[in-house]
Amino acid sequence: MRELEQLFKGLGDQTRLRILNLLLHGELCVCDIQYVLESPQPNISRHLAYLKNSGLVRDRREGPRIYYRLAQPGEALPKALFAFLREAFSRSGVLADDAKKLKQAIRRGSCTISAWRPYSALAGRKDVSPRP
Repeated sequence: MRELEQLFKGLGDQTRLRILNLLLHGELCVCDIQYVLESPQPNISRHLAYLKNSGLVRDRREGPRIYYRLAQPGEALPKALFAFLREAFSRSGVLADDAKKLKQAIRRGSCTISAWRPYSALAGRKDVSPRP
């Protein structure tokens, strides 16, 4: 029951919901999220730490950067939760605007990810994959 409580606490903030919306599209660096949300890096990092402690995201370090992704998107409970969130997020103009801004940033080459892969995080990727 405690794990379920932690998951829902992680969802209890607008900024964290916006971050999860972006992570549905794949692994991102803090700077990618910061760019889209137009929020200071310490604020984004604090919310990412909360999401990580809630069990909703995982991170990995590559040099000076830390990359974040959805935690265990292929397992039953997270898979159902992330599928629900994808559906719920599709009804929000703010979240659609965030995804659009991320997509534009990728096309311009200003983000650390190289290709727009909508909802790729829900495809059940391996736990860690090297970046191109």
